[in-house]
Amino acid sequence: MKKKKKSFSVKPVILLSAAALLLLGSTVGSARAALTYYSENYSVQMSTSNIGVSLIENGDKISYRDYNENDEWNESTGTLLSDLKKEKLVLGKTYDEKLSVTNSGSIDSYVRVILYKSWSKGEGENAVKDTTLSPALIDLNLTGNGWTEDKNASTKERTVLYYNSILPAGETTPEFADTLRIDPALGKKVTEHETIDENGYKTITTVYDYDGYSFQVEAEVDAVQTHNAQDAIKSAWGVDVDVAANGDISLR
Repeated sequence: MKKKKKSFSVKPVILLSAAALLLLGSTVGSARAALTYYSENYSVQMSTSNIGVSLIENGDKISYRDYNENDEWNESTGTLLSDLKKEKLVLGKTYDEKLSVTNSGSIDSYVRVILYKSWSKGEGENAVKDTTLSPALIDLNLTGNGWTEDKNASTKERTVLYYNSILPAGETTPEFADTLRIDPALGKKVTEHETIDENGYKTITTVYDYDGYSFQVEAEVDAVQTHNAQDAIKSAWGVDVDVAANGDISLR
């Protein structure tokens, strides 16, 4: 039987979902410091226990963790990239993802951010992490504006950033990230499947290799008191720093 002309069908790419998490760090070193004054006429205790940090995304407070005068944590964990779920995600398109940290406590602090990027296949409880797909395809642009990356602690999936200066109570850092883009190279990875039916018709189906995948971006933020900075940072974060006369820190 003479075979008829080939016919082709192309399977459209399934949209990548922007699944994202935020984990606000619980590591807050030496959170409480009390000063007690006495005289013959009175005694009074001044407490400076209020340390806290908040993650800011595109001008909105996403999550916060504050320690109050009652030795309790006030905290809320939100979700990053929620705006991306409201529209069709386009590979190669640049989206605003302005991230910064606010000192929401009442004492000056040093702050650190740990970013995680990864890929998963499937949804919900059935999602399986895929370590073969490079996190570098998730292009979260780091500004470097007042922030230093700890190269020794960073990996392909994890980036560790330290804000170089003291962050006064109530103040917000410069943005450590400003845009997000998924590399369009992801859409070029395809596999062709050929089938021939009983009449000799040949069908070639082009399948995108990463259909059904999602990406995750997580940010962990924590703070350390400025008093006795070198020892406090070493105890809380396990790194050695030099402290300048103006309070700026640098990694050794």
